[in-house]
Amino acid sequence: MTVAASPSLAVTAAHTDAQTAHHERLPGLDLLRAVAVVWTMLFHSFLVGGLGEQWSWLSRYGWMGVDLFFVLSGFLIGAQVLAPLARGARFDAADFYLRRAFRILPAFWAVLALYLLWPDFREAAGMEPWWKFAGFFVNLSIDYGAHTAFSHAWSLCVEEHFYLVFPLLACLMLRWRSGPAFGALCIAVVLAGIGLRAGVWLHDDALQPARNWFVEDIYYPTWQRLDGLLAGVILAACKTFRPASWARLGERANLVLLAGALGMGLSFWLFRERTGLLANSIGWPVLSVALALLVVAGAQRGGLLGGRALPGAGALAAVSYSLYLIHKPVYGLVHTHLGAALQGRGTLAFVVYGAASLLAAVVLHRLVERPGLRLRGRLLAWRATAARSRPGSGSR
Repeated sequence: MTVAASPSLAVTAAHTDAQTAHHERLPGLDLLRAVAVVWTMLFHSFLVGGLGEQWSWLSRYGWMGVDLFFVLSGFLIGAQVLAPLARGARFDAADFYLRRAFRILPAFWAVLALYLLWPDFREAAGMEPWWKFAGFFVNLSIDYGAHTAFSHAWSLCVEEHFYLVFPLLACLMLRWRSGPAFGALCIAVVLAGIGLRAGVWLHDDALQPARNWFVEDIYYPTWQRLDGLLAGVILAACKTFRPASWARLGERANLVLLAGALGMGLSFWLFRERTGLLANSIGWPVLSVALALLVVAGAQRGGLLGGRALPGAGALAAVSYSLYLIHKPVYGLVHTHLGAALQGRGTLAFVVYGAASLLAAVVLHRLVERPGLRLRGRLLAWRATAARSRPGSGSR
C-alpha cells in the first residue's frame, strides 16, 4: 500500500470568522489554530526532502493538524448555527452562506488561478481538472498518484460539505427537541464511520489496488472524516443547550487540558502505524475526542491554555487560512531556488521555508482576504437596511 504523502490542513477561515461573528477573540483557540498550522507545515516538509532528524518526532504526526481544524470548525460554526435556533429565531441561510462565501472563496479562487496560470507555482507536476476544485469534490474523485498539486484543497471540500448539510440537519433536529435522539444520531455516525473505514480498509488491503487507496478511499472522502466535525458540533450543542455543564467544564479547564493531552498520547500510539486497521477504525474517534478536550480547554478564559494570549499566536491565526492555501506551493518555489543550499540544515531550512510562506500568506491576506471581507460587510449592511425598509419590518 502506498502511504499518504500530503494530508493537509482544513479550512481555517471558518474559525476566525465565527469568533468575529461572536465579537470575541479566545486566545486559547487562537493558540490551537497557530499550533495546528505550524504543525501541518512541519509535516509538509516531506515535499522538500524533510527538515532533518531533529524535527522528525514532531512532524511525523503533523497531519493531525487537519483534525484539530475540523474540531474547531465544528465547534465554532456549530455554535454560530445553533445559537439563533436555540433562541427560537429563524435560521438565515442567505446570511450564513454569504458570510461563508466571502470568507472562503476570494483567497481560494486567487490561489486556484495561480495554480492554473503559473505551472511553476505548483508543488507537483500533475493536477486534477479545475472544475473538480471549483465544484468542491476533488476529495471524492482524485488520482492521487498522478495529481497531487493543490491536493490540500481536499479538506476545504470536506468543510464546504459540512456548511451545506449541517444547518439543515440542525433545523431538523431542533424540531424534535430530543436530547436522546441527538445522542443516538451521534453514536450512529461514529459507529458507522468505524464500520465503513474498517470495511474499506479490509477490502482494499485484500485486493491491493495499484493506487494510493488509503488517501483516495479512506483519508480524503467526506463520509470518512466526520468524527472531528461531529466532536466540535457536540461541544457547540453543549455550550448552547447545556450552559451549566459547559460552565462546569470551564471550572475544570486544566483537568480537561490534562485529559486531552493524555488522549493525544493514546492517539499517537493508535496511529503509530498511520495506515493500519487499528488507526483507521477506532483511531479517528479517539483522536477527535482528545482534540475536543483541548478545544474545551482553549475555549475557556481561565486555565493554562486559554487564560492569556501568547504573543504572535493571534497574528498567525489571523492569516492561517491564507497560510494554509499557499504554504505548499511556496515550499516548492523555495526548494527550486534554494533547496540545494538548505539541504540537511533542518532548523535554518524550516525558518526559510516558513518565513517565505508567511510572507506570501500576509500578501494574500491583505490583497485578497481583506477586500473580500470589506465587500462582504457592505453587502451585509445593505441586506440589513433592505430588511428594515420592508413593509411590516417596524421601520419608520
